[in-house]
Amino acid sequence: MSTPHNAAEKGQIAKTVLMPGDPLRAKVVAETYLENPVCFNQVRSMLGFTGTYKGHEISVMGSGMGIPSIAIYSYELFHFYDVDTIIRIGSAGGIGPEVKLRDVIIGQGACTDSGFAAQYDLPGTIAPIGDFNLLRRAAQVAEEMGVRYHVGNLVSTDVFYSPESWAKAWAGMGCLGVEMEAAALYLNAMAAGKRALGIMTVSDLILTGESLPAEERQNTFTQMMEIALETAISA
Repeated sequence: MSTPHNAAEKGQIAKTVLMPGDPLRAKVVAETYLENPVCFNQVRSMLGFTGTYKGHEISVMGSGMGIPSIAIYSYELFHFYDVDTIIRIGSAGGIGPEVKLRDVIIGQGACTDSGFAAQYDLPGTIAPIGDFNLLRRAAQVAEEMGVRYHVGNLVSTDVFYSPESWAKAWAGMGCLGVEMEAAALYLNAMAAGKRALGIMTVSDLILTGESLPAEERQNTFTQMMEIALETAISA
């Protein structure tokens, strides 16, 4: 069965999906790491591929930018395509004082300024959290690879151009990095009884203005993607 946003038929998408924001990065991941990748979606240019990694079937699909976009794609994957696990792979702006360029952040939780959780009509405030087994395995893989990493809270924001005071406030509460999708992914997974995790490379430091040049971003993203792939097949 297809949806308005996904042309795949049942069975064409693996139980585990890696989701970068950029659909072209999904294509790069598929062509670089997966054996015999097959494109299952091109609707709205949101590319999706399924192949194998070390003998395990894995899919990779773009999510687009922001909470509304990943919310649609991840909801459909969980509910219409029987996907059990989604791992978001992408970049984050570092805000924690211990966070440096090129570090990897594994999102234990995802704070947010979005109203996405209002749909659940909960009698209080929910904490969007990642799956512990995925998180534990990702941290183990990062250690085995010798990659500098942090585990803690992300901030998933609806606003890309925020004042510095906004980032300082979240940093003051111990948050490590800012991105735009993880909270919706975690909430969708929690509501569906599925698994999700966000693994992000720190591409810039919001409070100092430092950022990685394009070539270094690619090299560092490679480490993050390899952590995600090893986590996907073993957690």
